Amino acid sequence: MSRRLSTIAGIFLLLVCGASAQAPSPEAMTAARKLVVTLKIADQYRTLLPQLLLKLRPVVAQDRPEIERDYDAMTATGSEIYAPFLASIIDQVAALYAASFTVDELRQIEAFYAQPAGQKFLAKSDALAQAGAQIGQDVSLKAADELKQRLIEALRQKGHKL
Repeated sequence: MSRRLSTIAGIFLLLVCGASAQAPSPEAMTAARKLVVTLKIADQYRTLLPQLLLKLRPVVAQDRPEIERDYDAMTATGSEIYAPFLASIIDQVAALYAASFTVDELRQIEAFYAQPAGQKFLAKSDALAQAGAQIGQDVSLKAADELKQRLIEALRQKGHKL
Protein backbone atom coordinates (compact mmCIF):
# COMPACT_ATOMS: atom_id res chain seq x y z
CA MET A 1 0.00 0.00 0.00
CA SER A 2 2.94 2.36 0.53
CA ARG A 3 3.57 2.61 -3.21
CA ARG A 4 -0.04 3.61 -3.81
CA LEU A 5 0.12 6.16 -1.01
CA SER A 6 3.28 7.55 -2.54
CA THR A 7 1.68 7.65 -5.96
CA ILE A 8 -1.36 9.50 -4.66
CA ALA A 9 0.83 11.91 -2.70
CA GLY A 10 2.88 12.49 -5.84
CA ILE A 11 -0.25 13.18 -7.83
CA PHE A 12 -1.36 15.67 -5.20
CA LEU A 13 2.02 17.39 -5.44
CA LEU A 14 1.81 17.60 -9.21
CA LEU A 15 -1.69 19.00 -9.00
CA VAL A 16 -0.68 21.61 -6.45
CA CYS A 17 2.43 22.61 -8.35
CA GLY A 18 0.51 23.26 -11.52
CA ALA A 19 -1.41 21.66 -14.29
CA SER A 20 -1.05 21.87 -18.03
CA ALA A 21 -1.98 25.27 -19.44
CA GLN A 22 -4.09 23.71 -22.17
CA ALA A 23 -7.25 21.88 -21.12
CA PRO A 24 -7.50 18.29 -22.42
CA SER A 25 -10.15 17.50 -24.99
CA PRO A 26 -13.50 16.04 -23.85
CA GLU A 27 -12.55 12.78 -25.61
CA ALA A 28 -9.26 12.63 -23.69
CA MET A 29 -11.05 13.36 -20.41
CA THR A 30 -13.57 10.58 -21.08
CA ALA A 31 -10.77 8.10 -21.79
CA ALA A 32 -8.79 9.31 -18.77
CA ARG A 33 -11.80 9.01 -16.43
CA LYS A 34 -12.35 5.46 -17.64
CA LEU A 35 -8.68 4.70 -16.88
CA VAL A 36 -8.98 6.28 -13.42
CA VAL A 37 -11.96 4.00 -12.69
CA THR A 38 -10.11 0.93 -13.98
CA LEU A 39 -7.04 1.79 -11.89
CA LYS A 40 -9.32 2.09 -8.84
CA ILE A 41 -7.78 5.40 -7.85
CA ALA A 42 -10.96 6.40 -6.04
CA ASP A 43 -10.73 3.22 -3.96
CA GLN A 44 -7.13 4.04 -3.06
CA TYR A 45 -8.13 7.52 -2.01
CA ARG A 46 -11.06 6.19 0.02
CA THR A 47 -8.59 4.14 2.07
CA LEU A 48 -6.48 7.23 2.76
CA LEU A 49 -9.25 9.44 4.04
CA PRO A 50 -10.12 7.43 7.17
CA GLN A 51 -6.44 7.59 8.10
CA LEU A 52 -6.55 11.35 7.60
CA LEU A 53 -9.63 11.62 9.82
CA LEU A 54 -7.84 9.61 12.53
CA LYS A 55 -4.86 11.94 12.37
CA LEU A 56 -7.12 14.97 12.62
CA ARG A 57 -9.00 13.60 15.63
CA PRO A 58 -6.53 14.69 18.34
CA VAL A 59 -6.07 18.10 16.71
CA VAL A 60 -9.79 18.78 16.49
CA ALA A 61 -10.96 17.05 19.69
CA GLN A 62 -8.10 18.41 21.84
CA ASP A 63 -8.25 15.42 24.22
CA ARG A 64 -11.78 16.31 25.29
CA PRO A 65 -13.94 13.16 25.55
CA GLU A 66 -17.20 14.94 24.75
CA ILE A 67 -15.73 16.31 21.52
CA GLU A 68 -14.12 12.96 20.69
CA ARG A 69 -17.51 11.20 20.93
CA ASP A 70 -19.16 13.74 18.63
CA TYR A 71 -16.17 13.69 16.28
CA ASP A 72 -16.33 9.90 16.06
CA ALA A 73 -20.07 10.02 15.38
CA MET A 74 -19.63 12.66 12.67
CA THR A 75 -16.80 10.83 10.94
CA ALA A 76 -18.18 7.29 11.28
CA THR A 77 -20.00 7.52 7.96
CA GLY A 78 -17.12 9.46 6.44
CA SER A 79 -18.25 9.29 2.84
CA GLU A 80 -20.42 12.41 3.08
CA ILE A 81 -17.52 14.36 4.56
CA TYR A 82 -15.05 13.62 1.81
CA ALA A 83 -17.32 12.99 -1.18
CA PRO A 84 -16.45 16.38 -2.73
CA PHE A 85 -12.74 15.63 -2.33
CA LEU A 86 -13.18 12.20 -3.91
CA ALA A 87 -14.89 13.72 -6.96
CA SER A 88 -12.18 16.36 -7.14
CA ILE A 89 -9.32 13.87 -7.11
CA ILE A 90 -10.98 11.76 -9.81
CA ASP A 91 -11.39 14.81 -12.05
CA GLN A 92 -7.90 16.15 -11.37
CA VAL A 93 -6.14 12.81 -11.84
CA ALA A 94 -8.11 12.25 -15.04
CA ALA A 95 -7.01 15.70 -16.24
CA LEU A 96 -3.39 14.86 -15.36
CA TYR A 97 -3.55 11.60 -17.32
CA ALA A 98 -5.37 13.28 -20.22
CA ALA A 99 -2.64 15.92 -20.38
CA SER A 100 0.12 13.29 -20.19
CA PHE A 101 -1.10 10.75 -22.75
CA THR A 102 -2.86 10.77 -26.08
CA VAL A 103 -6.41 9.46 -26.33
CA ASP A 104 -5.10 6.34 -28.05
CA GLU A 105 -2.49 5.76 -25.32
CA LEU A 106 -5.11 6.21 -22.61
CA ARG A 107 -7.30 3.61 -24.30
CA GLN A 108 -4.38 1.18 -24.63
CA ILE A 109 -3.40 1.60 -20.97
CA GLU A 110 -7.00 1.19 -19.84
CA ALA A 111 -7.40 -1.89 -22.06
CA PHE A 112 -4.37 -3.52 -20.43
CA TYR A 113 -5.48 -2.79 -16.87
CA ALA A 114 -9.03 -3.93 -17.61
CA GLN A 115 -7.74 -7.39 -18.58
CA PRO A 116 -7.05 -10.10 -16.00
CA ALA A 117 -3.29 -9.61 -16.31
CA GLY A 118 -3.65 -5.89 -15.69
CA GLN A 119 -5.89 -6.46 -12.67
CA LYS A 120 -3.41 -9.02 -11.34
CA PHE A 121 -0.61 -6.50 -11.82
CA LEU A 122 -2.58 -3.87 -9.90
CA ALA A 123 -3.28 -6.33 -7.09
CA LYS A 124 0.37 -7.34 -6.80
CA SER A 125 2.05 -4.02 -7.60
CA ASP A 126 2.44 -2.86 -3.99
CA ALA A 127 4.02 -6.13 -2.88
CA LEU A 128 6.24 -6.22 -5.96
CA ALA A 129 7.37 -2.63 -5.41
CA GLN A 130 8.20 -3.35 -1.78
CA ALA A 131 10.07 -6.54 -2.68
CA GLY A 132 11.94 -4.71 -5.45
CA ALA A 133 12.91 -1.92 -3.07
CA GLN A 134 14.17 -4.49 -0.56
CA ILE A 135 16.21 -6.23 -3.25
CA GLY A 136 17.72 -2.88 -4.24
CA GLN A 137 18.55 -2.07 -0.64
CA ASP A 138 20.09 -5.50 0.02
CA VAL A 139 22.21 -5.40 -3.15
CA SER A 140 23.30 -1.82 -2.42
CA LEU A 141 24.44 -2.77 1.09
CA LYS A 142 26.33 -5.78 -0.22
CA ALA A 143 27.89 -3.68 -3.00
CA ALA A 144 28.89 -0.96 -0.54
CA ASP A 145 30.58 -3.48 1.76
CA GLU A 146 32.39 -5.20 -1.09
CA LEU A 147 33.44 -1.95 -2.77
CA LYS A 148 34.70 -0.59 0.54
CA GLN A 149 36.89 -3.65 1.02
CA ARG A 150 38.20 -3.49 -2.55
CA LEU A 151 39.00 0.22 -2.29
CA ILE A 152 40.70 -0.20 1.08
CA GLU A 153 42.81 -3.04 -0.31
CA ALA A 154 43.74 -1.03 -3.42
CA LEU A 155 44.73 1.95 -1.26
CA ARG A 156 46.81 -0.31 1.00
CA GLN A 157 48.62 -1.64 -2.07
CA LYS A 158 49.52 1.95 -2.90
CA GLY A 159 51.08 2.28 0.56
CA HIS A 160 48.28 3.93 2.50
CA LYS A 161 47.74 2.74 6.04
CA LEU A 162 44.04 2.17 6.67
